[in-house]
Amino acid sequence: MIYSVGIIVASDKGSKGERVDRSGDLISEIMIEAGYIVKEKVIVPDELNQLSDTMIRMADIDGYHLILTTGGTGFSIRDVTPEATLSVIHREAPGIPEAMRAYSMTITKKAMLSRARAGIRNKTLIINMPGSPKAVKESLTVILEALKHGLDILNANANECAR
Repeated sequence: MIYSVGIIVASDKGSKGERVDRSGDLISEIMIEAGYIVKEKVIVPDELNQLSDTMIRMADIDGYHLILTTGGTGFSIRDVTPEATLSVIHREAPGIPEAMRAYSMTITKKAMLSRARAGIRNKTLIINMPGSPKAVKESLTVILEALKHGLDILNANANECAR
């Protein structure tokens, strides 16, 4: 099965056109190359309600299988993407951000400062990614192989998990 993806870029400056989005574009390129269909990419300000409303729309109305966010996972007072994610998911998937942080920690100790979350809303997987293109690439590198299997299980397309 080919899975649909929605990308949310959390950026105050990006939403005002004051900064060019590189991370969302990179996520799109990597996911298309991996065989996913990127249906939408939006840039929203670092506002809890706008982020959560966009996630809910993409999951419940648009029916995207996967939502990847980029930005808003750090320590800044405006970084609220993890809180928005926690407010909309029904079940957490902590292994995904743990794997991203563990891999990135081999490159930079600053990776421990990521507050990224991942979880499931109905049949949609939502994953917070870092805001920098370099960190996005690192994060997708480590999760991409397992991602399809997780989506297969979530959407009842996996026959057998144990081998």
